[in-house]
Amino acid sequence: MFNRKTCSMRTDSTLGVIFFTRKKRNNPEWLDIYVRITVNKERAELSIKRDIAMSNWDIFRCRAKETSENLILLNAYLDDVYAEVLNAHKQLHSERKLITAKAIKLRYLGEDEQRITLMQAVAFHNRNINNELKAGTLKNYFSTERYLKEFLQERLKTDDIYLVQLNYRFIVDFENFIRTYKPKKERKICSNNGVMKHMSRLMKITNMAIRMEWLDKNPFKNYKLRFIKNERDYLTERELNLLEETNFMIIGLKRVKDIFLFSCYTGLSYIDIKDLRPDQILIGLDGNRWIHTKRAKTDEPLKIPLLPRAWEIINKYEEGSKRTGKLLPVYSNQKTNKYLKEIAMASHIYKNITFHVARHTFATTVTLSNGVPIETVSKLLGHTKLSTTQIYARVLQKKVGEDMQNLMNLYKAKKNLGS
Repeated sequence: MFNRKTCSMRTDSTLGVIFFTRKKRNNPEWLDIYVRITVNKERAELSIKRDIAMSNWDIFRCRAKETSENLILLNAYLDDVYAEVLNAHKQLHSERKLITAKAIKLRYLGEDEQRITLMQAVAFHNRNINNELKAGTLKNYFSTERYLKEFLQERLKTDDIYLVQLNYRFIVDFENFIRTYKPKKERKICSNNGVMKHMSRLMKITNMAIRMEWLDKNPFKNYKLRFIKNERDYLTERELNLLEETNFMIIGLKRVKDIFLFSCYTGLSYIDIKDLRPDQILIGLDGNRWIHTKRAKTDEPLKIPLLPRAWEIINKYEEGSKRTGKLLPVYSNQKTNKYLKEIAMASHIYKNITFHVARHTFATTVTLSNGVPIETVSKLLGHTKLSTTQIYARVLQKKVGEDMQNLMNLYKAKKNLGS
């Protein structure tokens, strides 16, 4: 029930804002209050989540009859709604957006693209990239999402904020929150590089929001990721020999040692070895045995020639592979790394050994230090960029010495020829 002539409030030649009511279905003596937005004869309506007794509604003024304090407060709320609708129109106009009744309604409700929230953007990102990323990587994004939720609740006392509220201060405060976060379950506090990985993931989500035109300004513009380059552990030739020569009676230790050594001689990661099948060992054009597989992490195809020591390990578990369909008996990652600590101690190797150390060992001790070109090593490791291999594989002191000795011998030979 409403009277357009007395209730419509014009703000310009195209915009109209009007309050009207509808009878409640369960109680015809009460009315639900709505607001109608009209732009160029196009309408959009929404409930303002308020009701009123029919006897208290002034159908000519489209306002409550101010006969009590509650009804005065209701009219004040209607004025606020009216002002917010006008402000939504003003925002769209200043942003040079197409102004329609629906657009004003969505802006008022905070549901248009300019009012996308941070957690909505995070959820959209994680929902739409789950087919592009491996489970382990996606799990890391969910971890960053949990940090964001706790930061918002603990520091800002809210469940969410609009994307447009993201700024440099928010980013710095979030970084500090992760650095000082004390988990309820006993575990290590995030290292610097761990913190930077969380910030990098938030940066990627923000960049997606910019591409989607949900954000005009990049809040990360003046922020720099600060990763610390850590020396990656690997086994030297001496340590590799110590490991080879150490024997174990416990079957679990024997198997983990063999699987670790297999990685040292192939460069395959834990998950890639775990998924290997006997039918992936093929004879190459050179007549030698090759592993044909794909990296689980990047889906990059791999073809790796089998070194004699790696083939010996495969032969050792040939019977078992016929029963299981798996090339090698691989334990869980947690159990494997636990056994590796015992194996390193028994072998008198005083380094923090994890399974990934084997991959570094292949890149350094087994290949680069024996003169294999870094381009070949990159191919064997399944890297798409040579710069990635340069992080894994370093030119060893021994190799530097050999190269410089060759250079000195070359100069000596030239000098002798000249004299």
